[in-house]
Amino acid sequence: MSLKRILFTLVFSLSLLLPLAASAQVDIGLDYGKATGLGYADPRTTTAQIIRNVLGLLGIITTCIILYAGFKWMTSGGSEEDISKAKSMLSSAVIGLLIIMSAYSITIFVISSLAKSTTGTTIRTP
Repeated sequence: MSLKRILFTLVFSLSLLLPLAASAQVDIGLDYGKATGLGYADPRTTTAQIIRNVLGLLGIITTCIILYAGFKWMTSGGSEEDISKAKSMLSSAVIGLLIIMSAYSITIFVISSLAKSTTGTTIRTP
């Protein structure tokens, strides 16, 4: 037999076995958490909830800054310097809110895509 034929046979037989290796179950460590009493939740779901809560808190803080900037503008008494400071604060807060909302959307997309690609299930997002 020639060397080419042997290599072709070897590559062909390995290509038939490759899908079997790729279809292995992913161990995400839930059994270890159950055994130690740490909990039963999926770590990806827990991570998604933590990120969602932090971004929600940042959104609330940014909304408070927007309200404060509006209050400063309304109580400026016509002072151009105070109005310009309030406008600057308001525009910065709105830009920050847009960044937070974008980060929230990207996070939900990435976590959902990661869960779907690794386990085939989707993480429920509000």
